Amino acid sequence: MLIKHLGMVDYEPTWRAMQAFTDARDEHTPDELWLVQHPPVYTLGLAGKPEHLLCATDIPLVKTDRGGQITYHGPGQLVVYMMIDFKRLGLGVRELVRHIEQAVIDLLAEFGITGNGDVDAPGVYVDGAKIASLGLRIRNHATYHGLSLNVDMDLTPFSWINPCGYSGLRVTQLRELGVTLDVNAVAERLLPHLRAQLAAH
Repeated sequence: MLIKHLGMVDYEPTWRAMQAFTDARDEHTPDELWLVQHPPVYTLGLAGKPEHLLCATDIPLVKTDRGGQITYHGPGQLVVYMMIDFKRLGLGVRELVRHIEQAVIDLLAEFGITGNGDVDAPGVYVDGAKIASLGLRIRNHATYHGLSLNVDMDLTPFSWINPCGYSGLRVTQLRELGVTLDVNAVAERLLPHLRAQLAAH
């Protein structure tokens, strides 16, 4: 599995690059994880309803091809894009989602924080507040898109949407839970958990 640290990159060209990578891959292509941050952007998934954007803002809205509803990306949020051949791992899609969530839950446990998944609403939650979102697209037995983990960011733009389509859903981040690491440091702590969860089964 190749790890690429891409830094702060615009959303749309990164999404197009994921599509191109997935279209070009074959059964021998190594999986890749891309670690990025994005300038402020709302993304609307395939099931997304525009009315979940509650008010007009200057933040661009991109209609994308991942699963799920609307979410927000911005500086201080770790985004991990996952180009994974899940058949090669011996996992189904639902199992893959659970394994990705478990990597975040295991990371939180390192900091003494109890997180949990939700079978009906993918992601990771702490005391009912969402700290990590998950949305994937399947093509050619492989995934793209991935995971976003709130580290140390301005959460205000979440208040202008129904996050993931849920009215009143609270969001939180590591900083509010007492973790003072920056995005890059959190990425380095998360990677071993992702590697463990994404090993062949």
